[in-house]
Amino acid sequence: MVLVFRLIGESFRFAWDALRQNKLRTSLSLLGITIGIFIIIAVFTGVDTMRNKIQASVDKLGSNTLFVQKWPWLFGDNYPWWKYVNRPEPSYRDYLALKERMESAQGVCFEISASSRTIKYRSNSVEGATLNAATQEYDRTWNLEFQAGRYFTENESRSGSPVCIMGAEIAEGLFGSDDPVGKQIKLMGRRVTVVGVFKKEGEDMMGMSQDKNVLIPMNFAKGIFDINNERYNPQITVRGKESIGLEEVESELKGQMRAVRRISPGQEDDFSLNKTTMLSNQLDVMFSAINWGGWIIGGFSILVGGFGIANIMFVSVKERTNIIGIQKSLGAKNYFILLQFIFESVVLCLMGGLCGLALVYLLTVVVTNLADVEVILYMSNIVLGIGVSVIIGIISGFWPAYSASRLDPVEAIRS
Repeated sequence: MVLVFRLIGESFRFAWDALRQNKLRTSLSLLGITIGIFIIIAVFTGVDTMRNKIQASVDKLGSNTLFVQKWPWLFGDNYPWWKYVNRPEPSYRDYLALKERMESAQGVCFEISASSRTIKYRSNSVEGATLNAATQEYDRTWNLEFQAGRYFTENESRSGSPVCIMGAEIAEGLFGSDDPVGKQIKLMGRRVTVVGVFKKEGEDMMGMSQDKNVLIPMNFAKGIFDINNERYNPQITVRGKESIGLEEVESELKGQMRAVRRISPGQEDDFSLNKTTMLSNQLDVMFSAINWGGWIIGGFSILVGGFGIANIMFVSVKERTNIIGIQKSLGAKNYFILLQFIFESVVLCLMGGLCGLALVYLLTVVVTNLADVEVILYMSNIVLGIGVSVIIGIISGFWPAYSASRLDPVEAIRS
């Protein structure tokens, strides 16, 4: 153990001497490692940040949730849109039938939405709001958090009371710092009482934040617009019970929908069952391609840097040939000489790798402060950068170190 620490200490000293005595040559060789590590870790950091933010948005949908819709979420080059364009939209009648029949569901909810609506309170108004209408089971199919007020009561949903729950941004735009609960707003020409405010969620990469939404009971919405109209994007949301797997819920839902629509055996479905795993799988494919791009681009820089490190090590062996001869004449084993130069090569690569990681960290700080997007350099990426540097150091330094370890001590001293 003492020998290993002594080897590492000497390797650091020799590496530092090489950097100090030949600043330009060593710096140019390390530049390839620095750029390579910077590109790879910067790409991985950006991908991880995007993946986590998008995945957080996808997770809001629920891992055990299915959406009965007209169009499937997955698109491809040979997307058969003509098969889907004439499908019927999920209807309120479909919802009522599924609600009675589904045994594996925790909640079955019918939802519609109308975008770009204006919400008013006295002289204040907020434009571009999304008006959502849902049946009472909305809180069973979505994870809702409130910063003020409450959810609809059974009686409010059943009787179609003029009540609403609004997003935090709309509440701030209409009421400022005042408490909105209990106040009346105007939407779609109707006076509506605010009973709750959703908790502020912030920016959402997939546009699923509740901050700019207003939710009203479905029975109240029936008096405002046609809830089965295609322009309002009707959908049925089904969340399975925690104790039941998604595949089982999906199988039952598919069978029940076919029964409700009276689809004959062998006939194609006229509805789509969408789920979050579809999005997750597509994200994995997309981010995997980006990661490979980072590896390829960064790999070329690391390859060039590796050749540079190998060149430095061959020069170092040449310059210290007589020292190697003296060490061997004093009893130094071949493995000692081998490890000494390999450690030196690893130290040089680590210097380049740490410079690359430092640049990535500075980039995350700049992007976080300027773009208002939190970018995090994860520990896994730091370990990856250090690991790649060590591997390149071992590969680049092995042959020079091996040639040094095989030198004849007499010939080495005489040189």
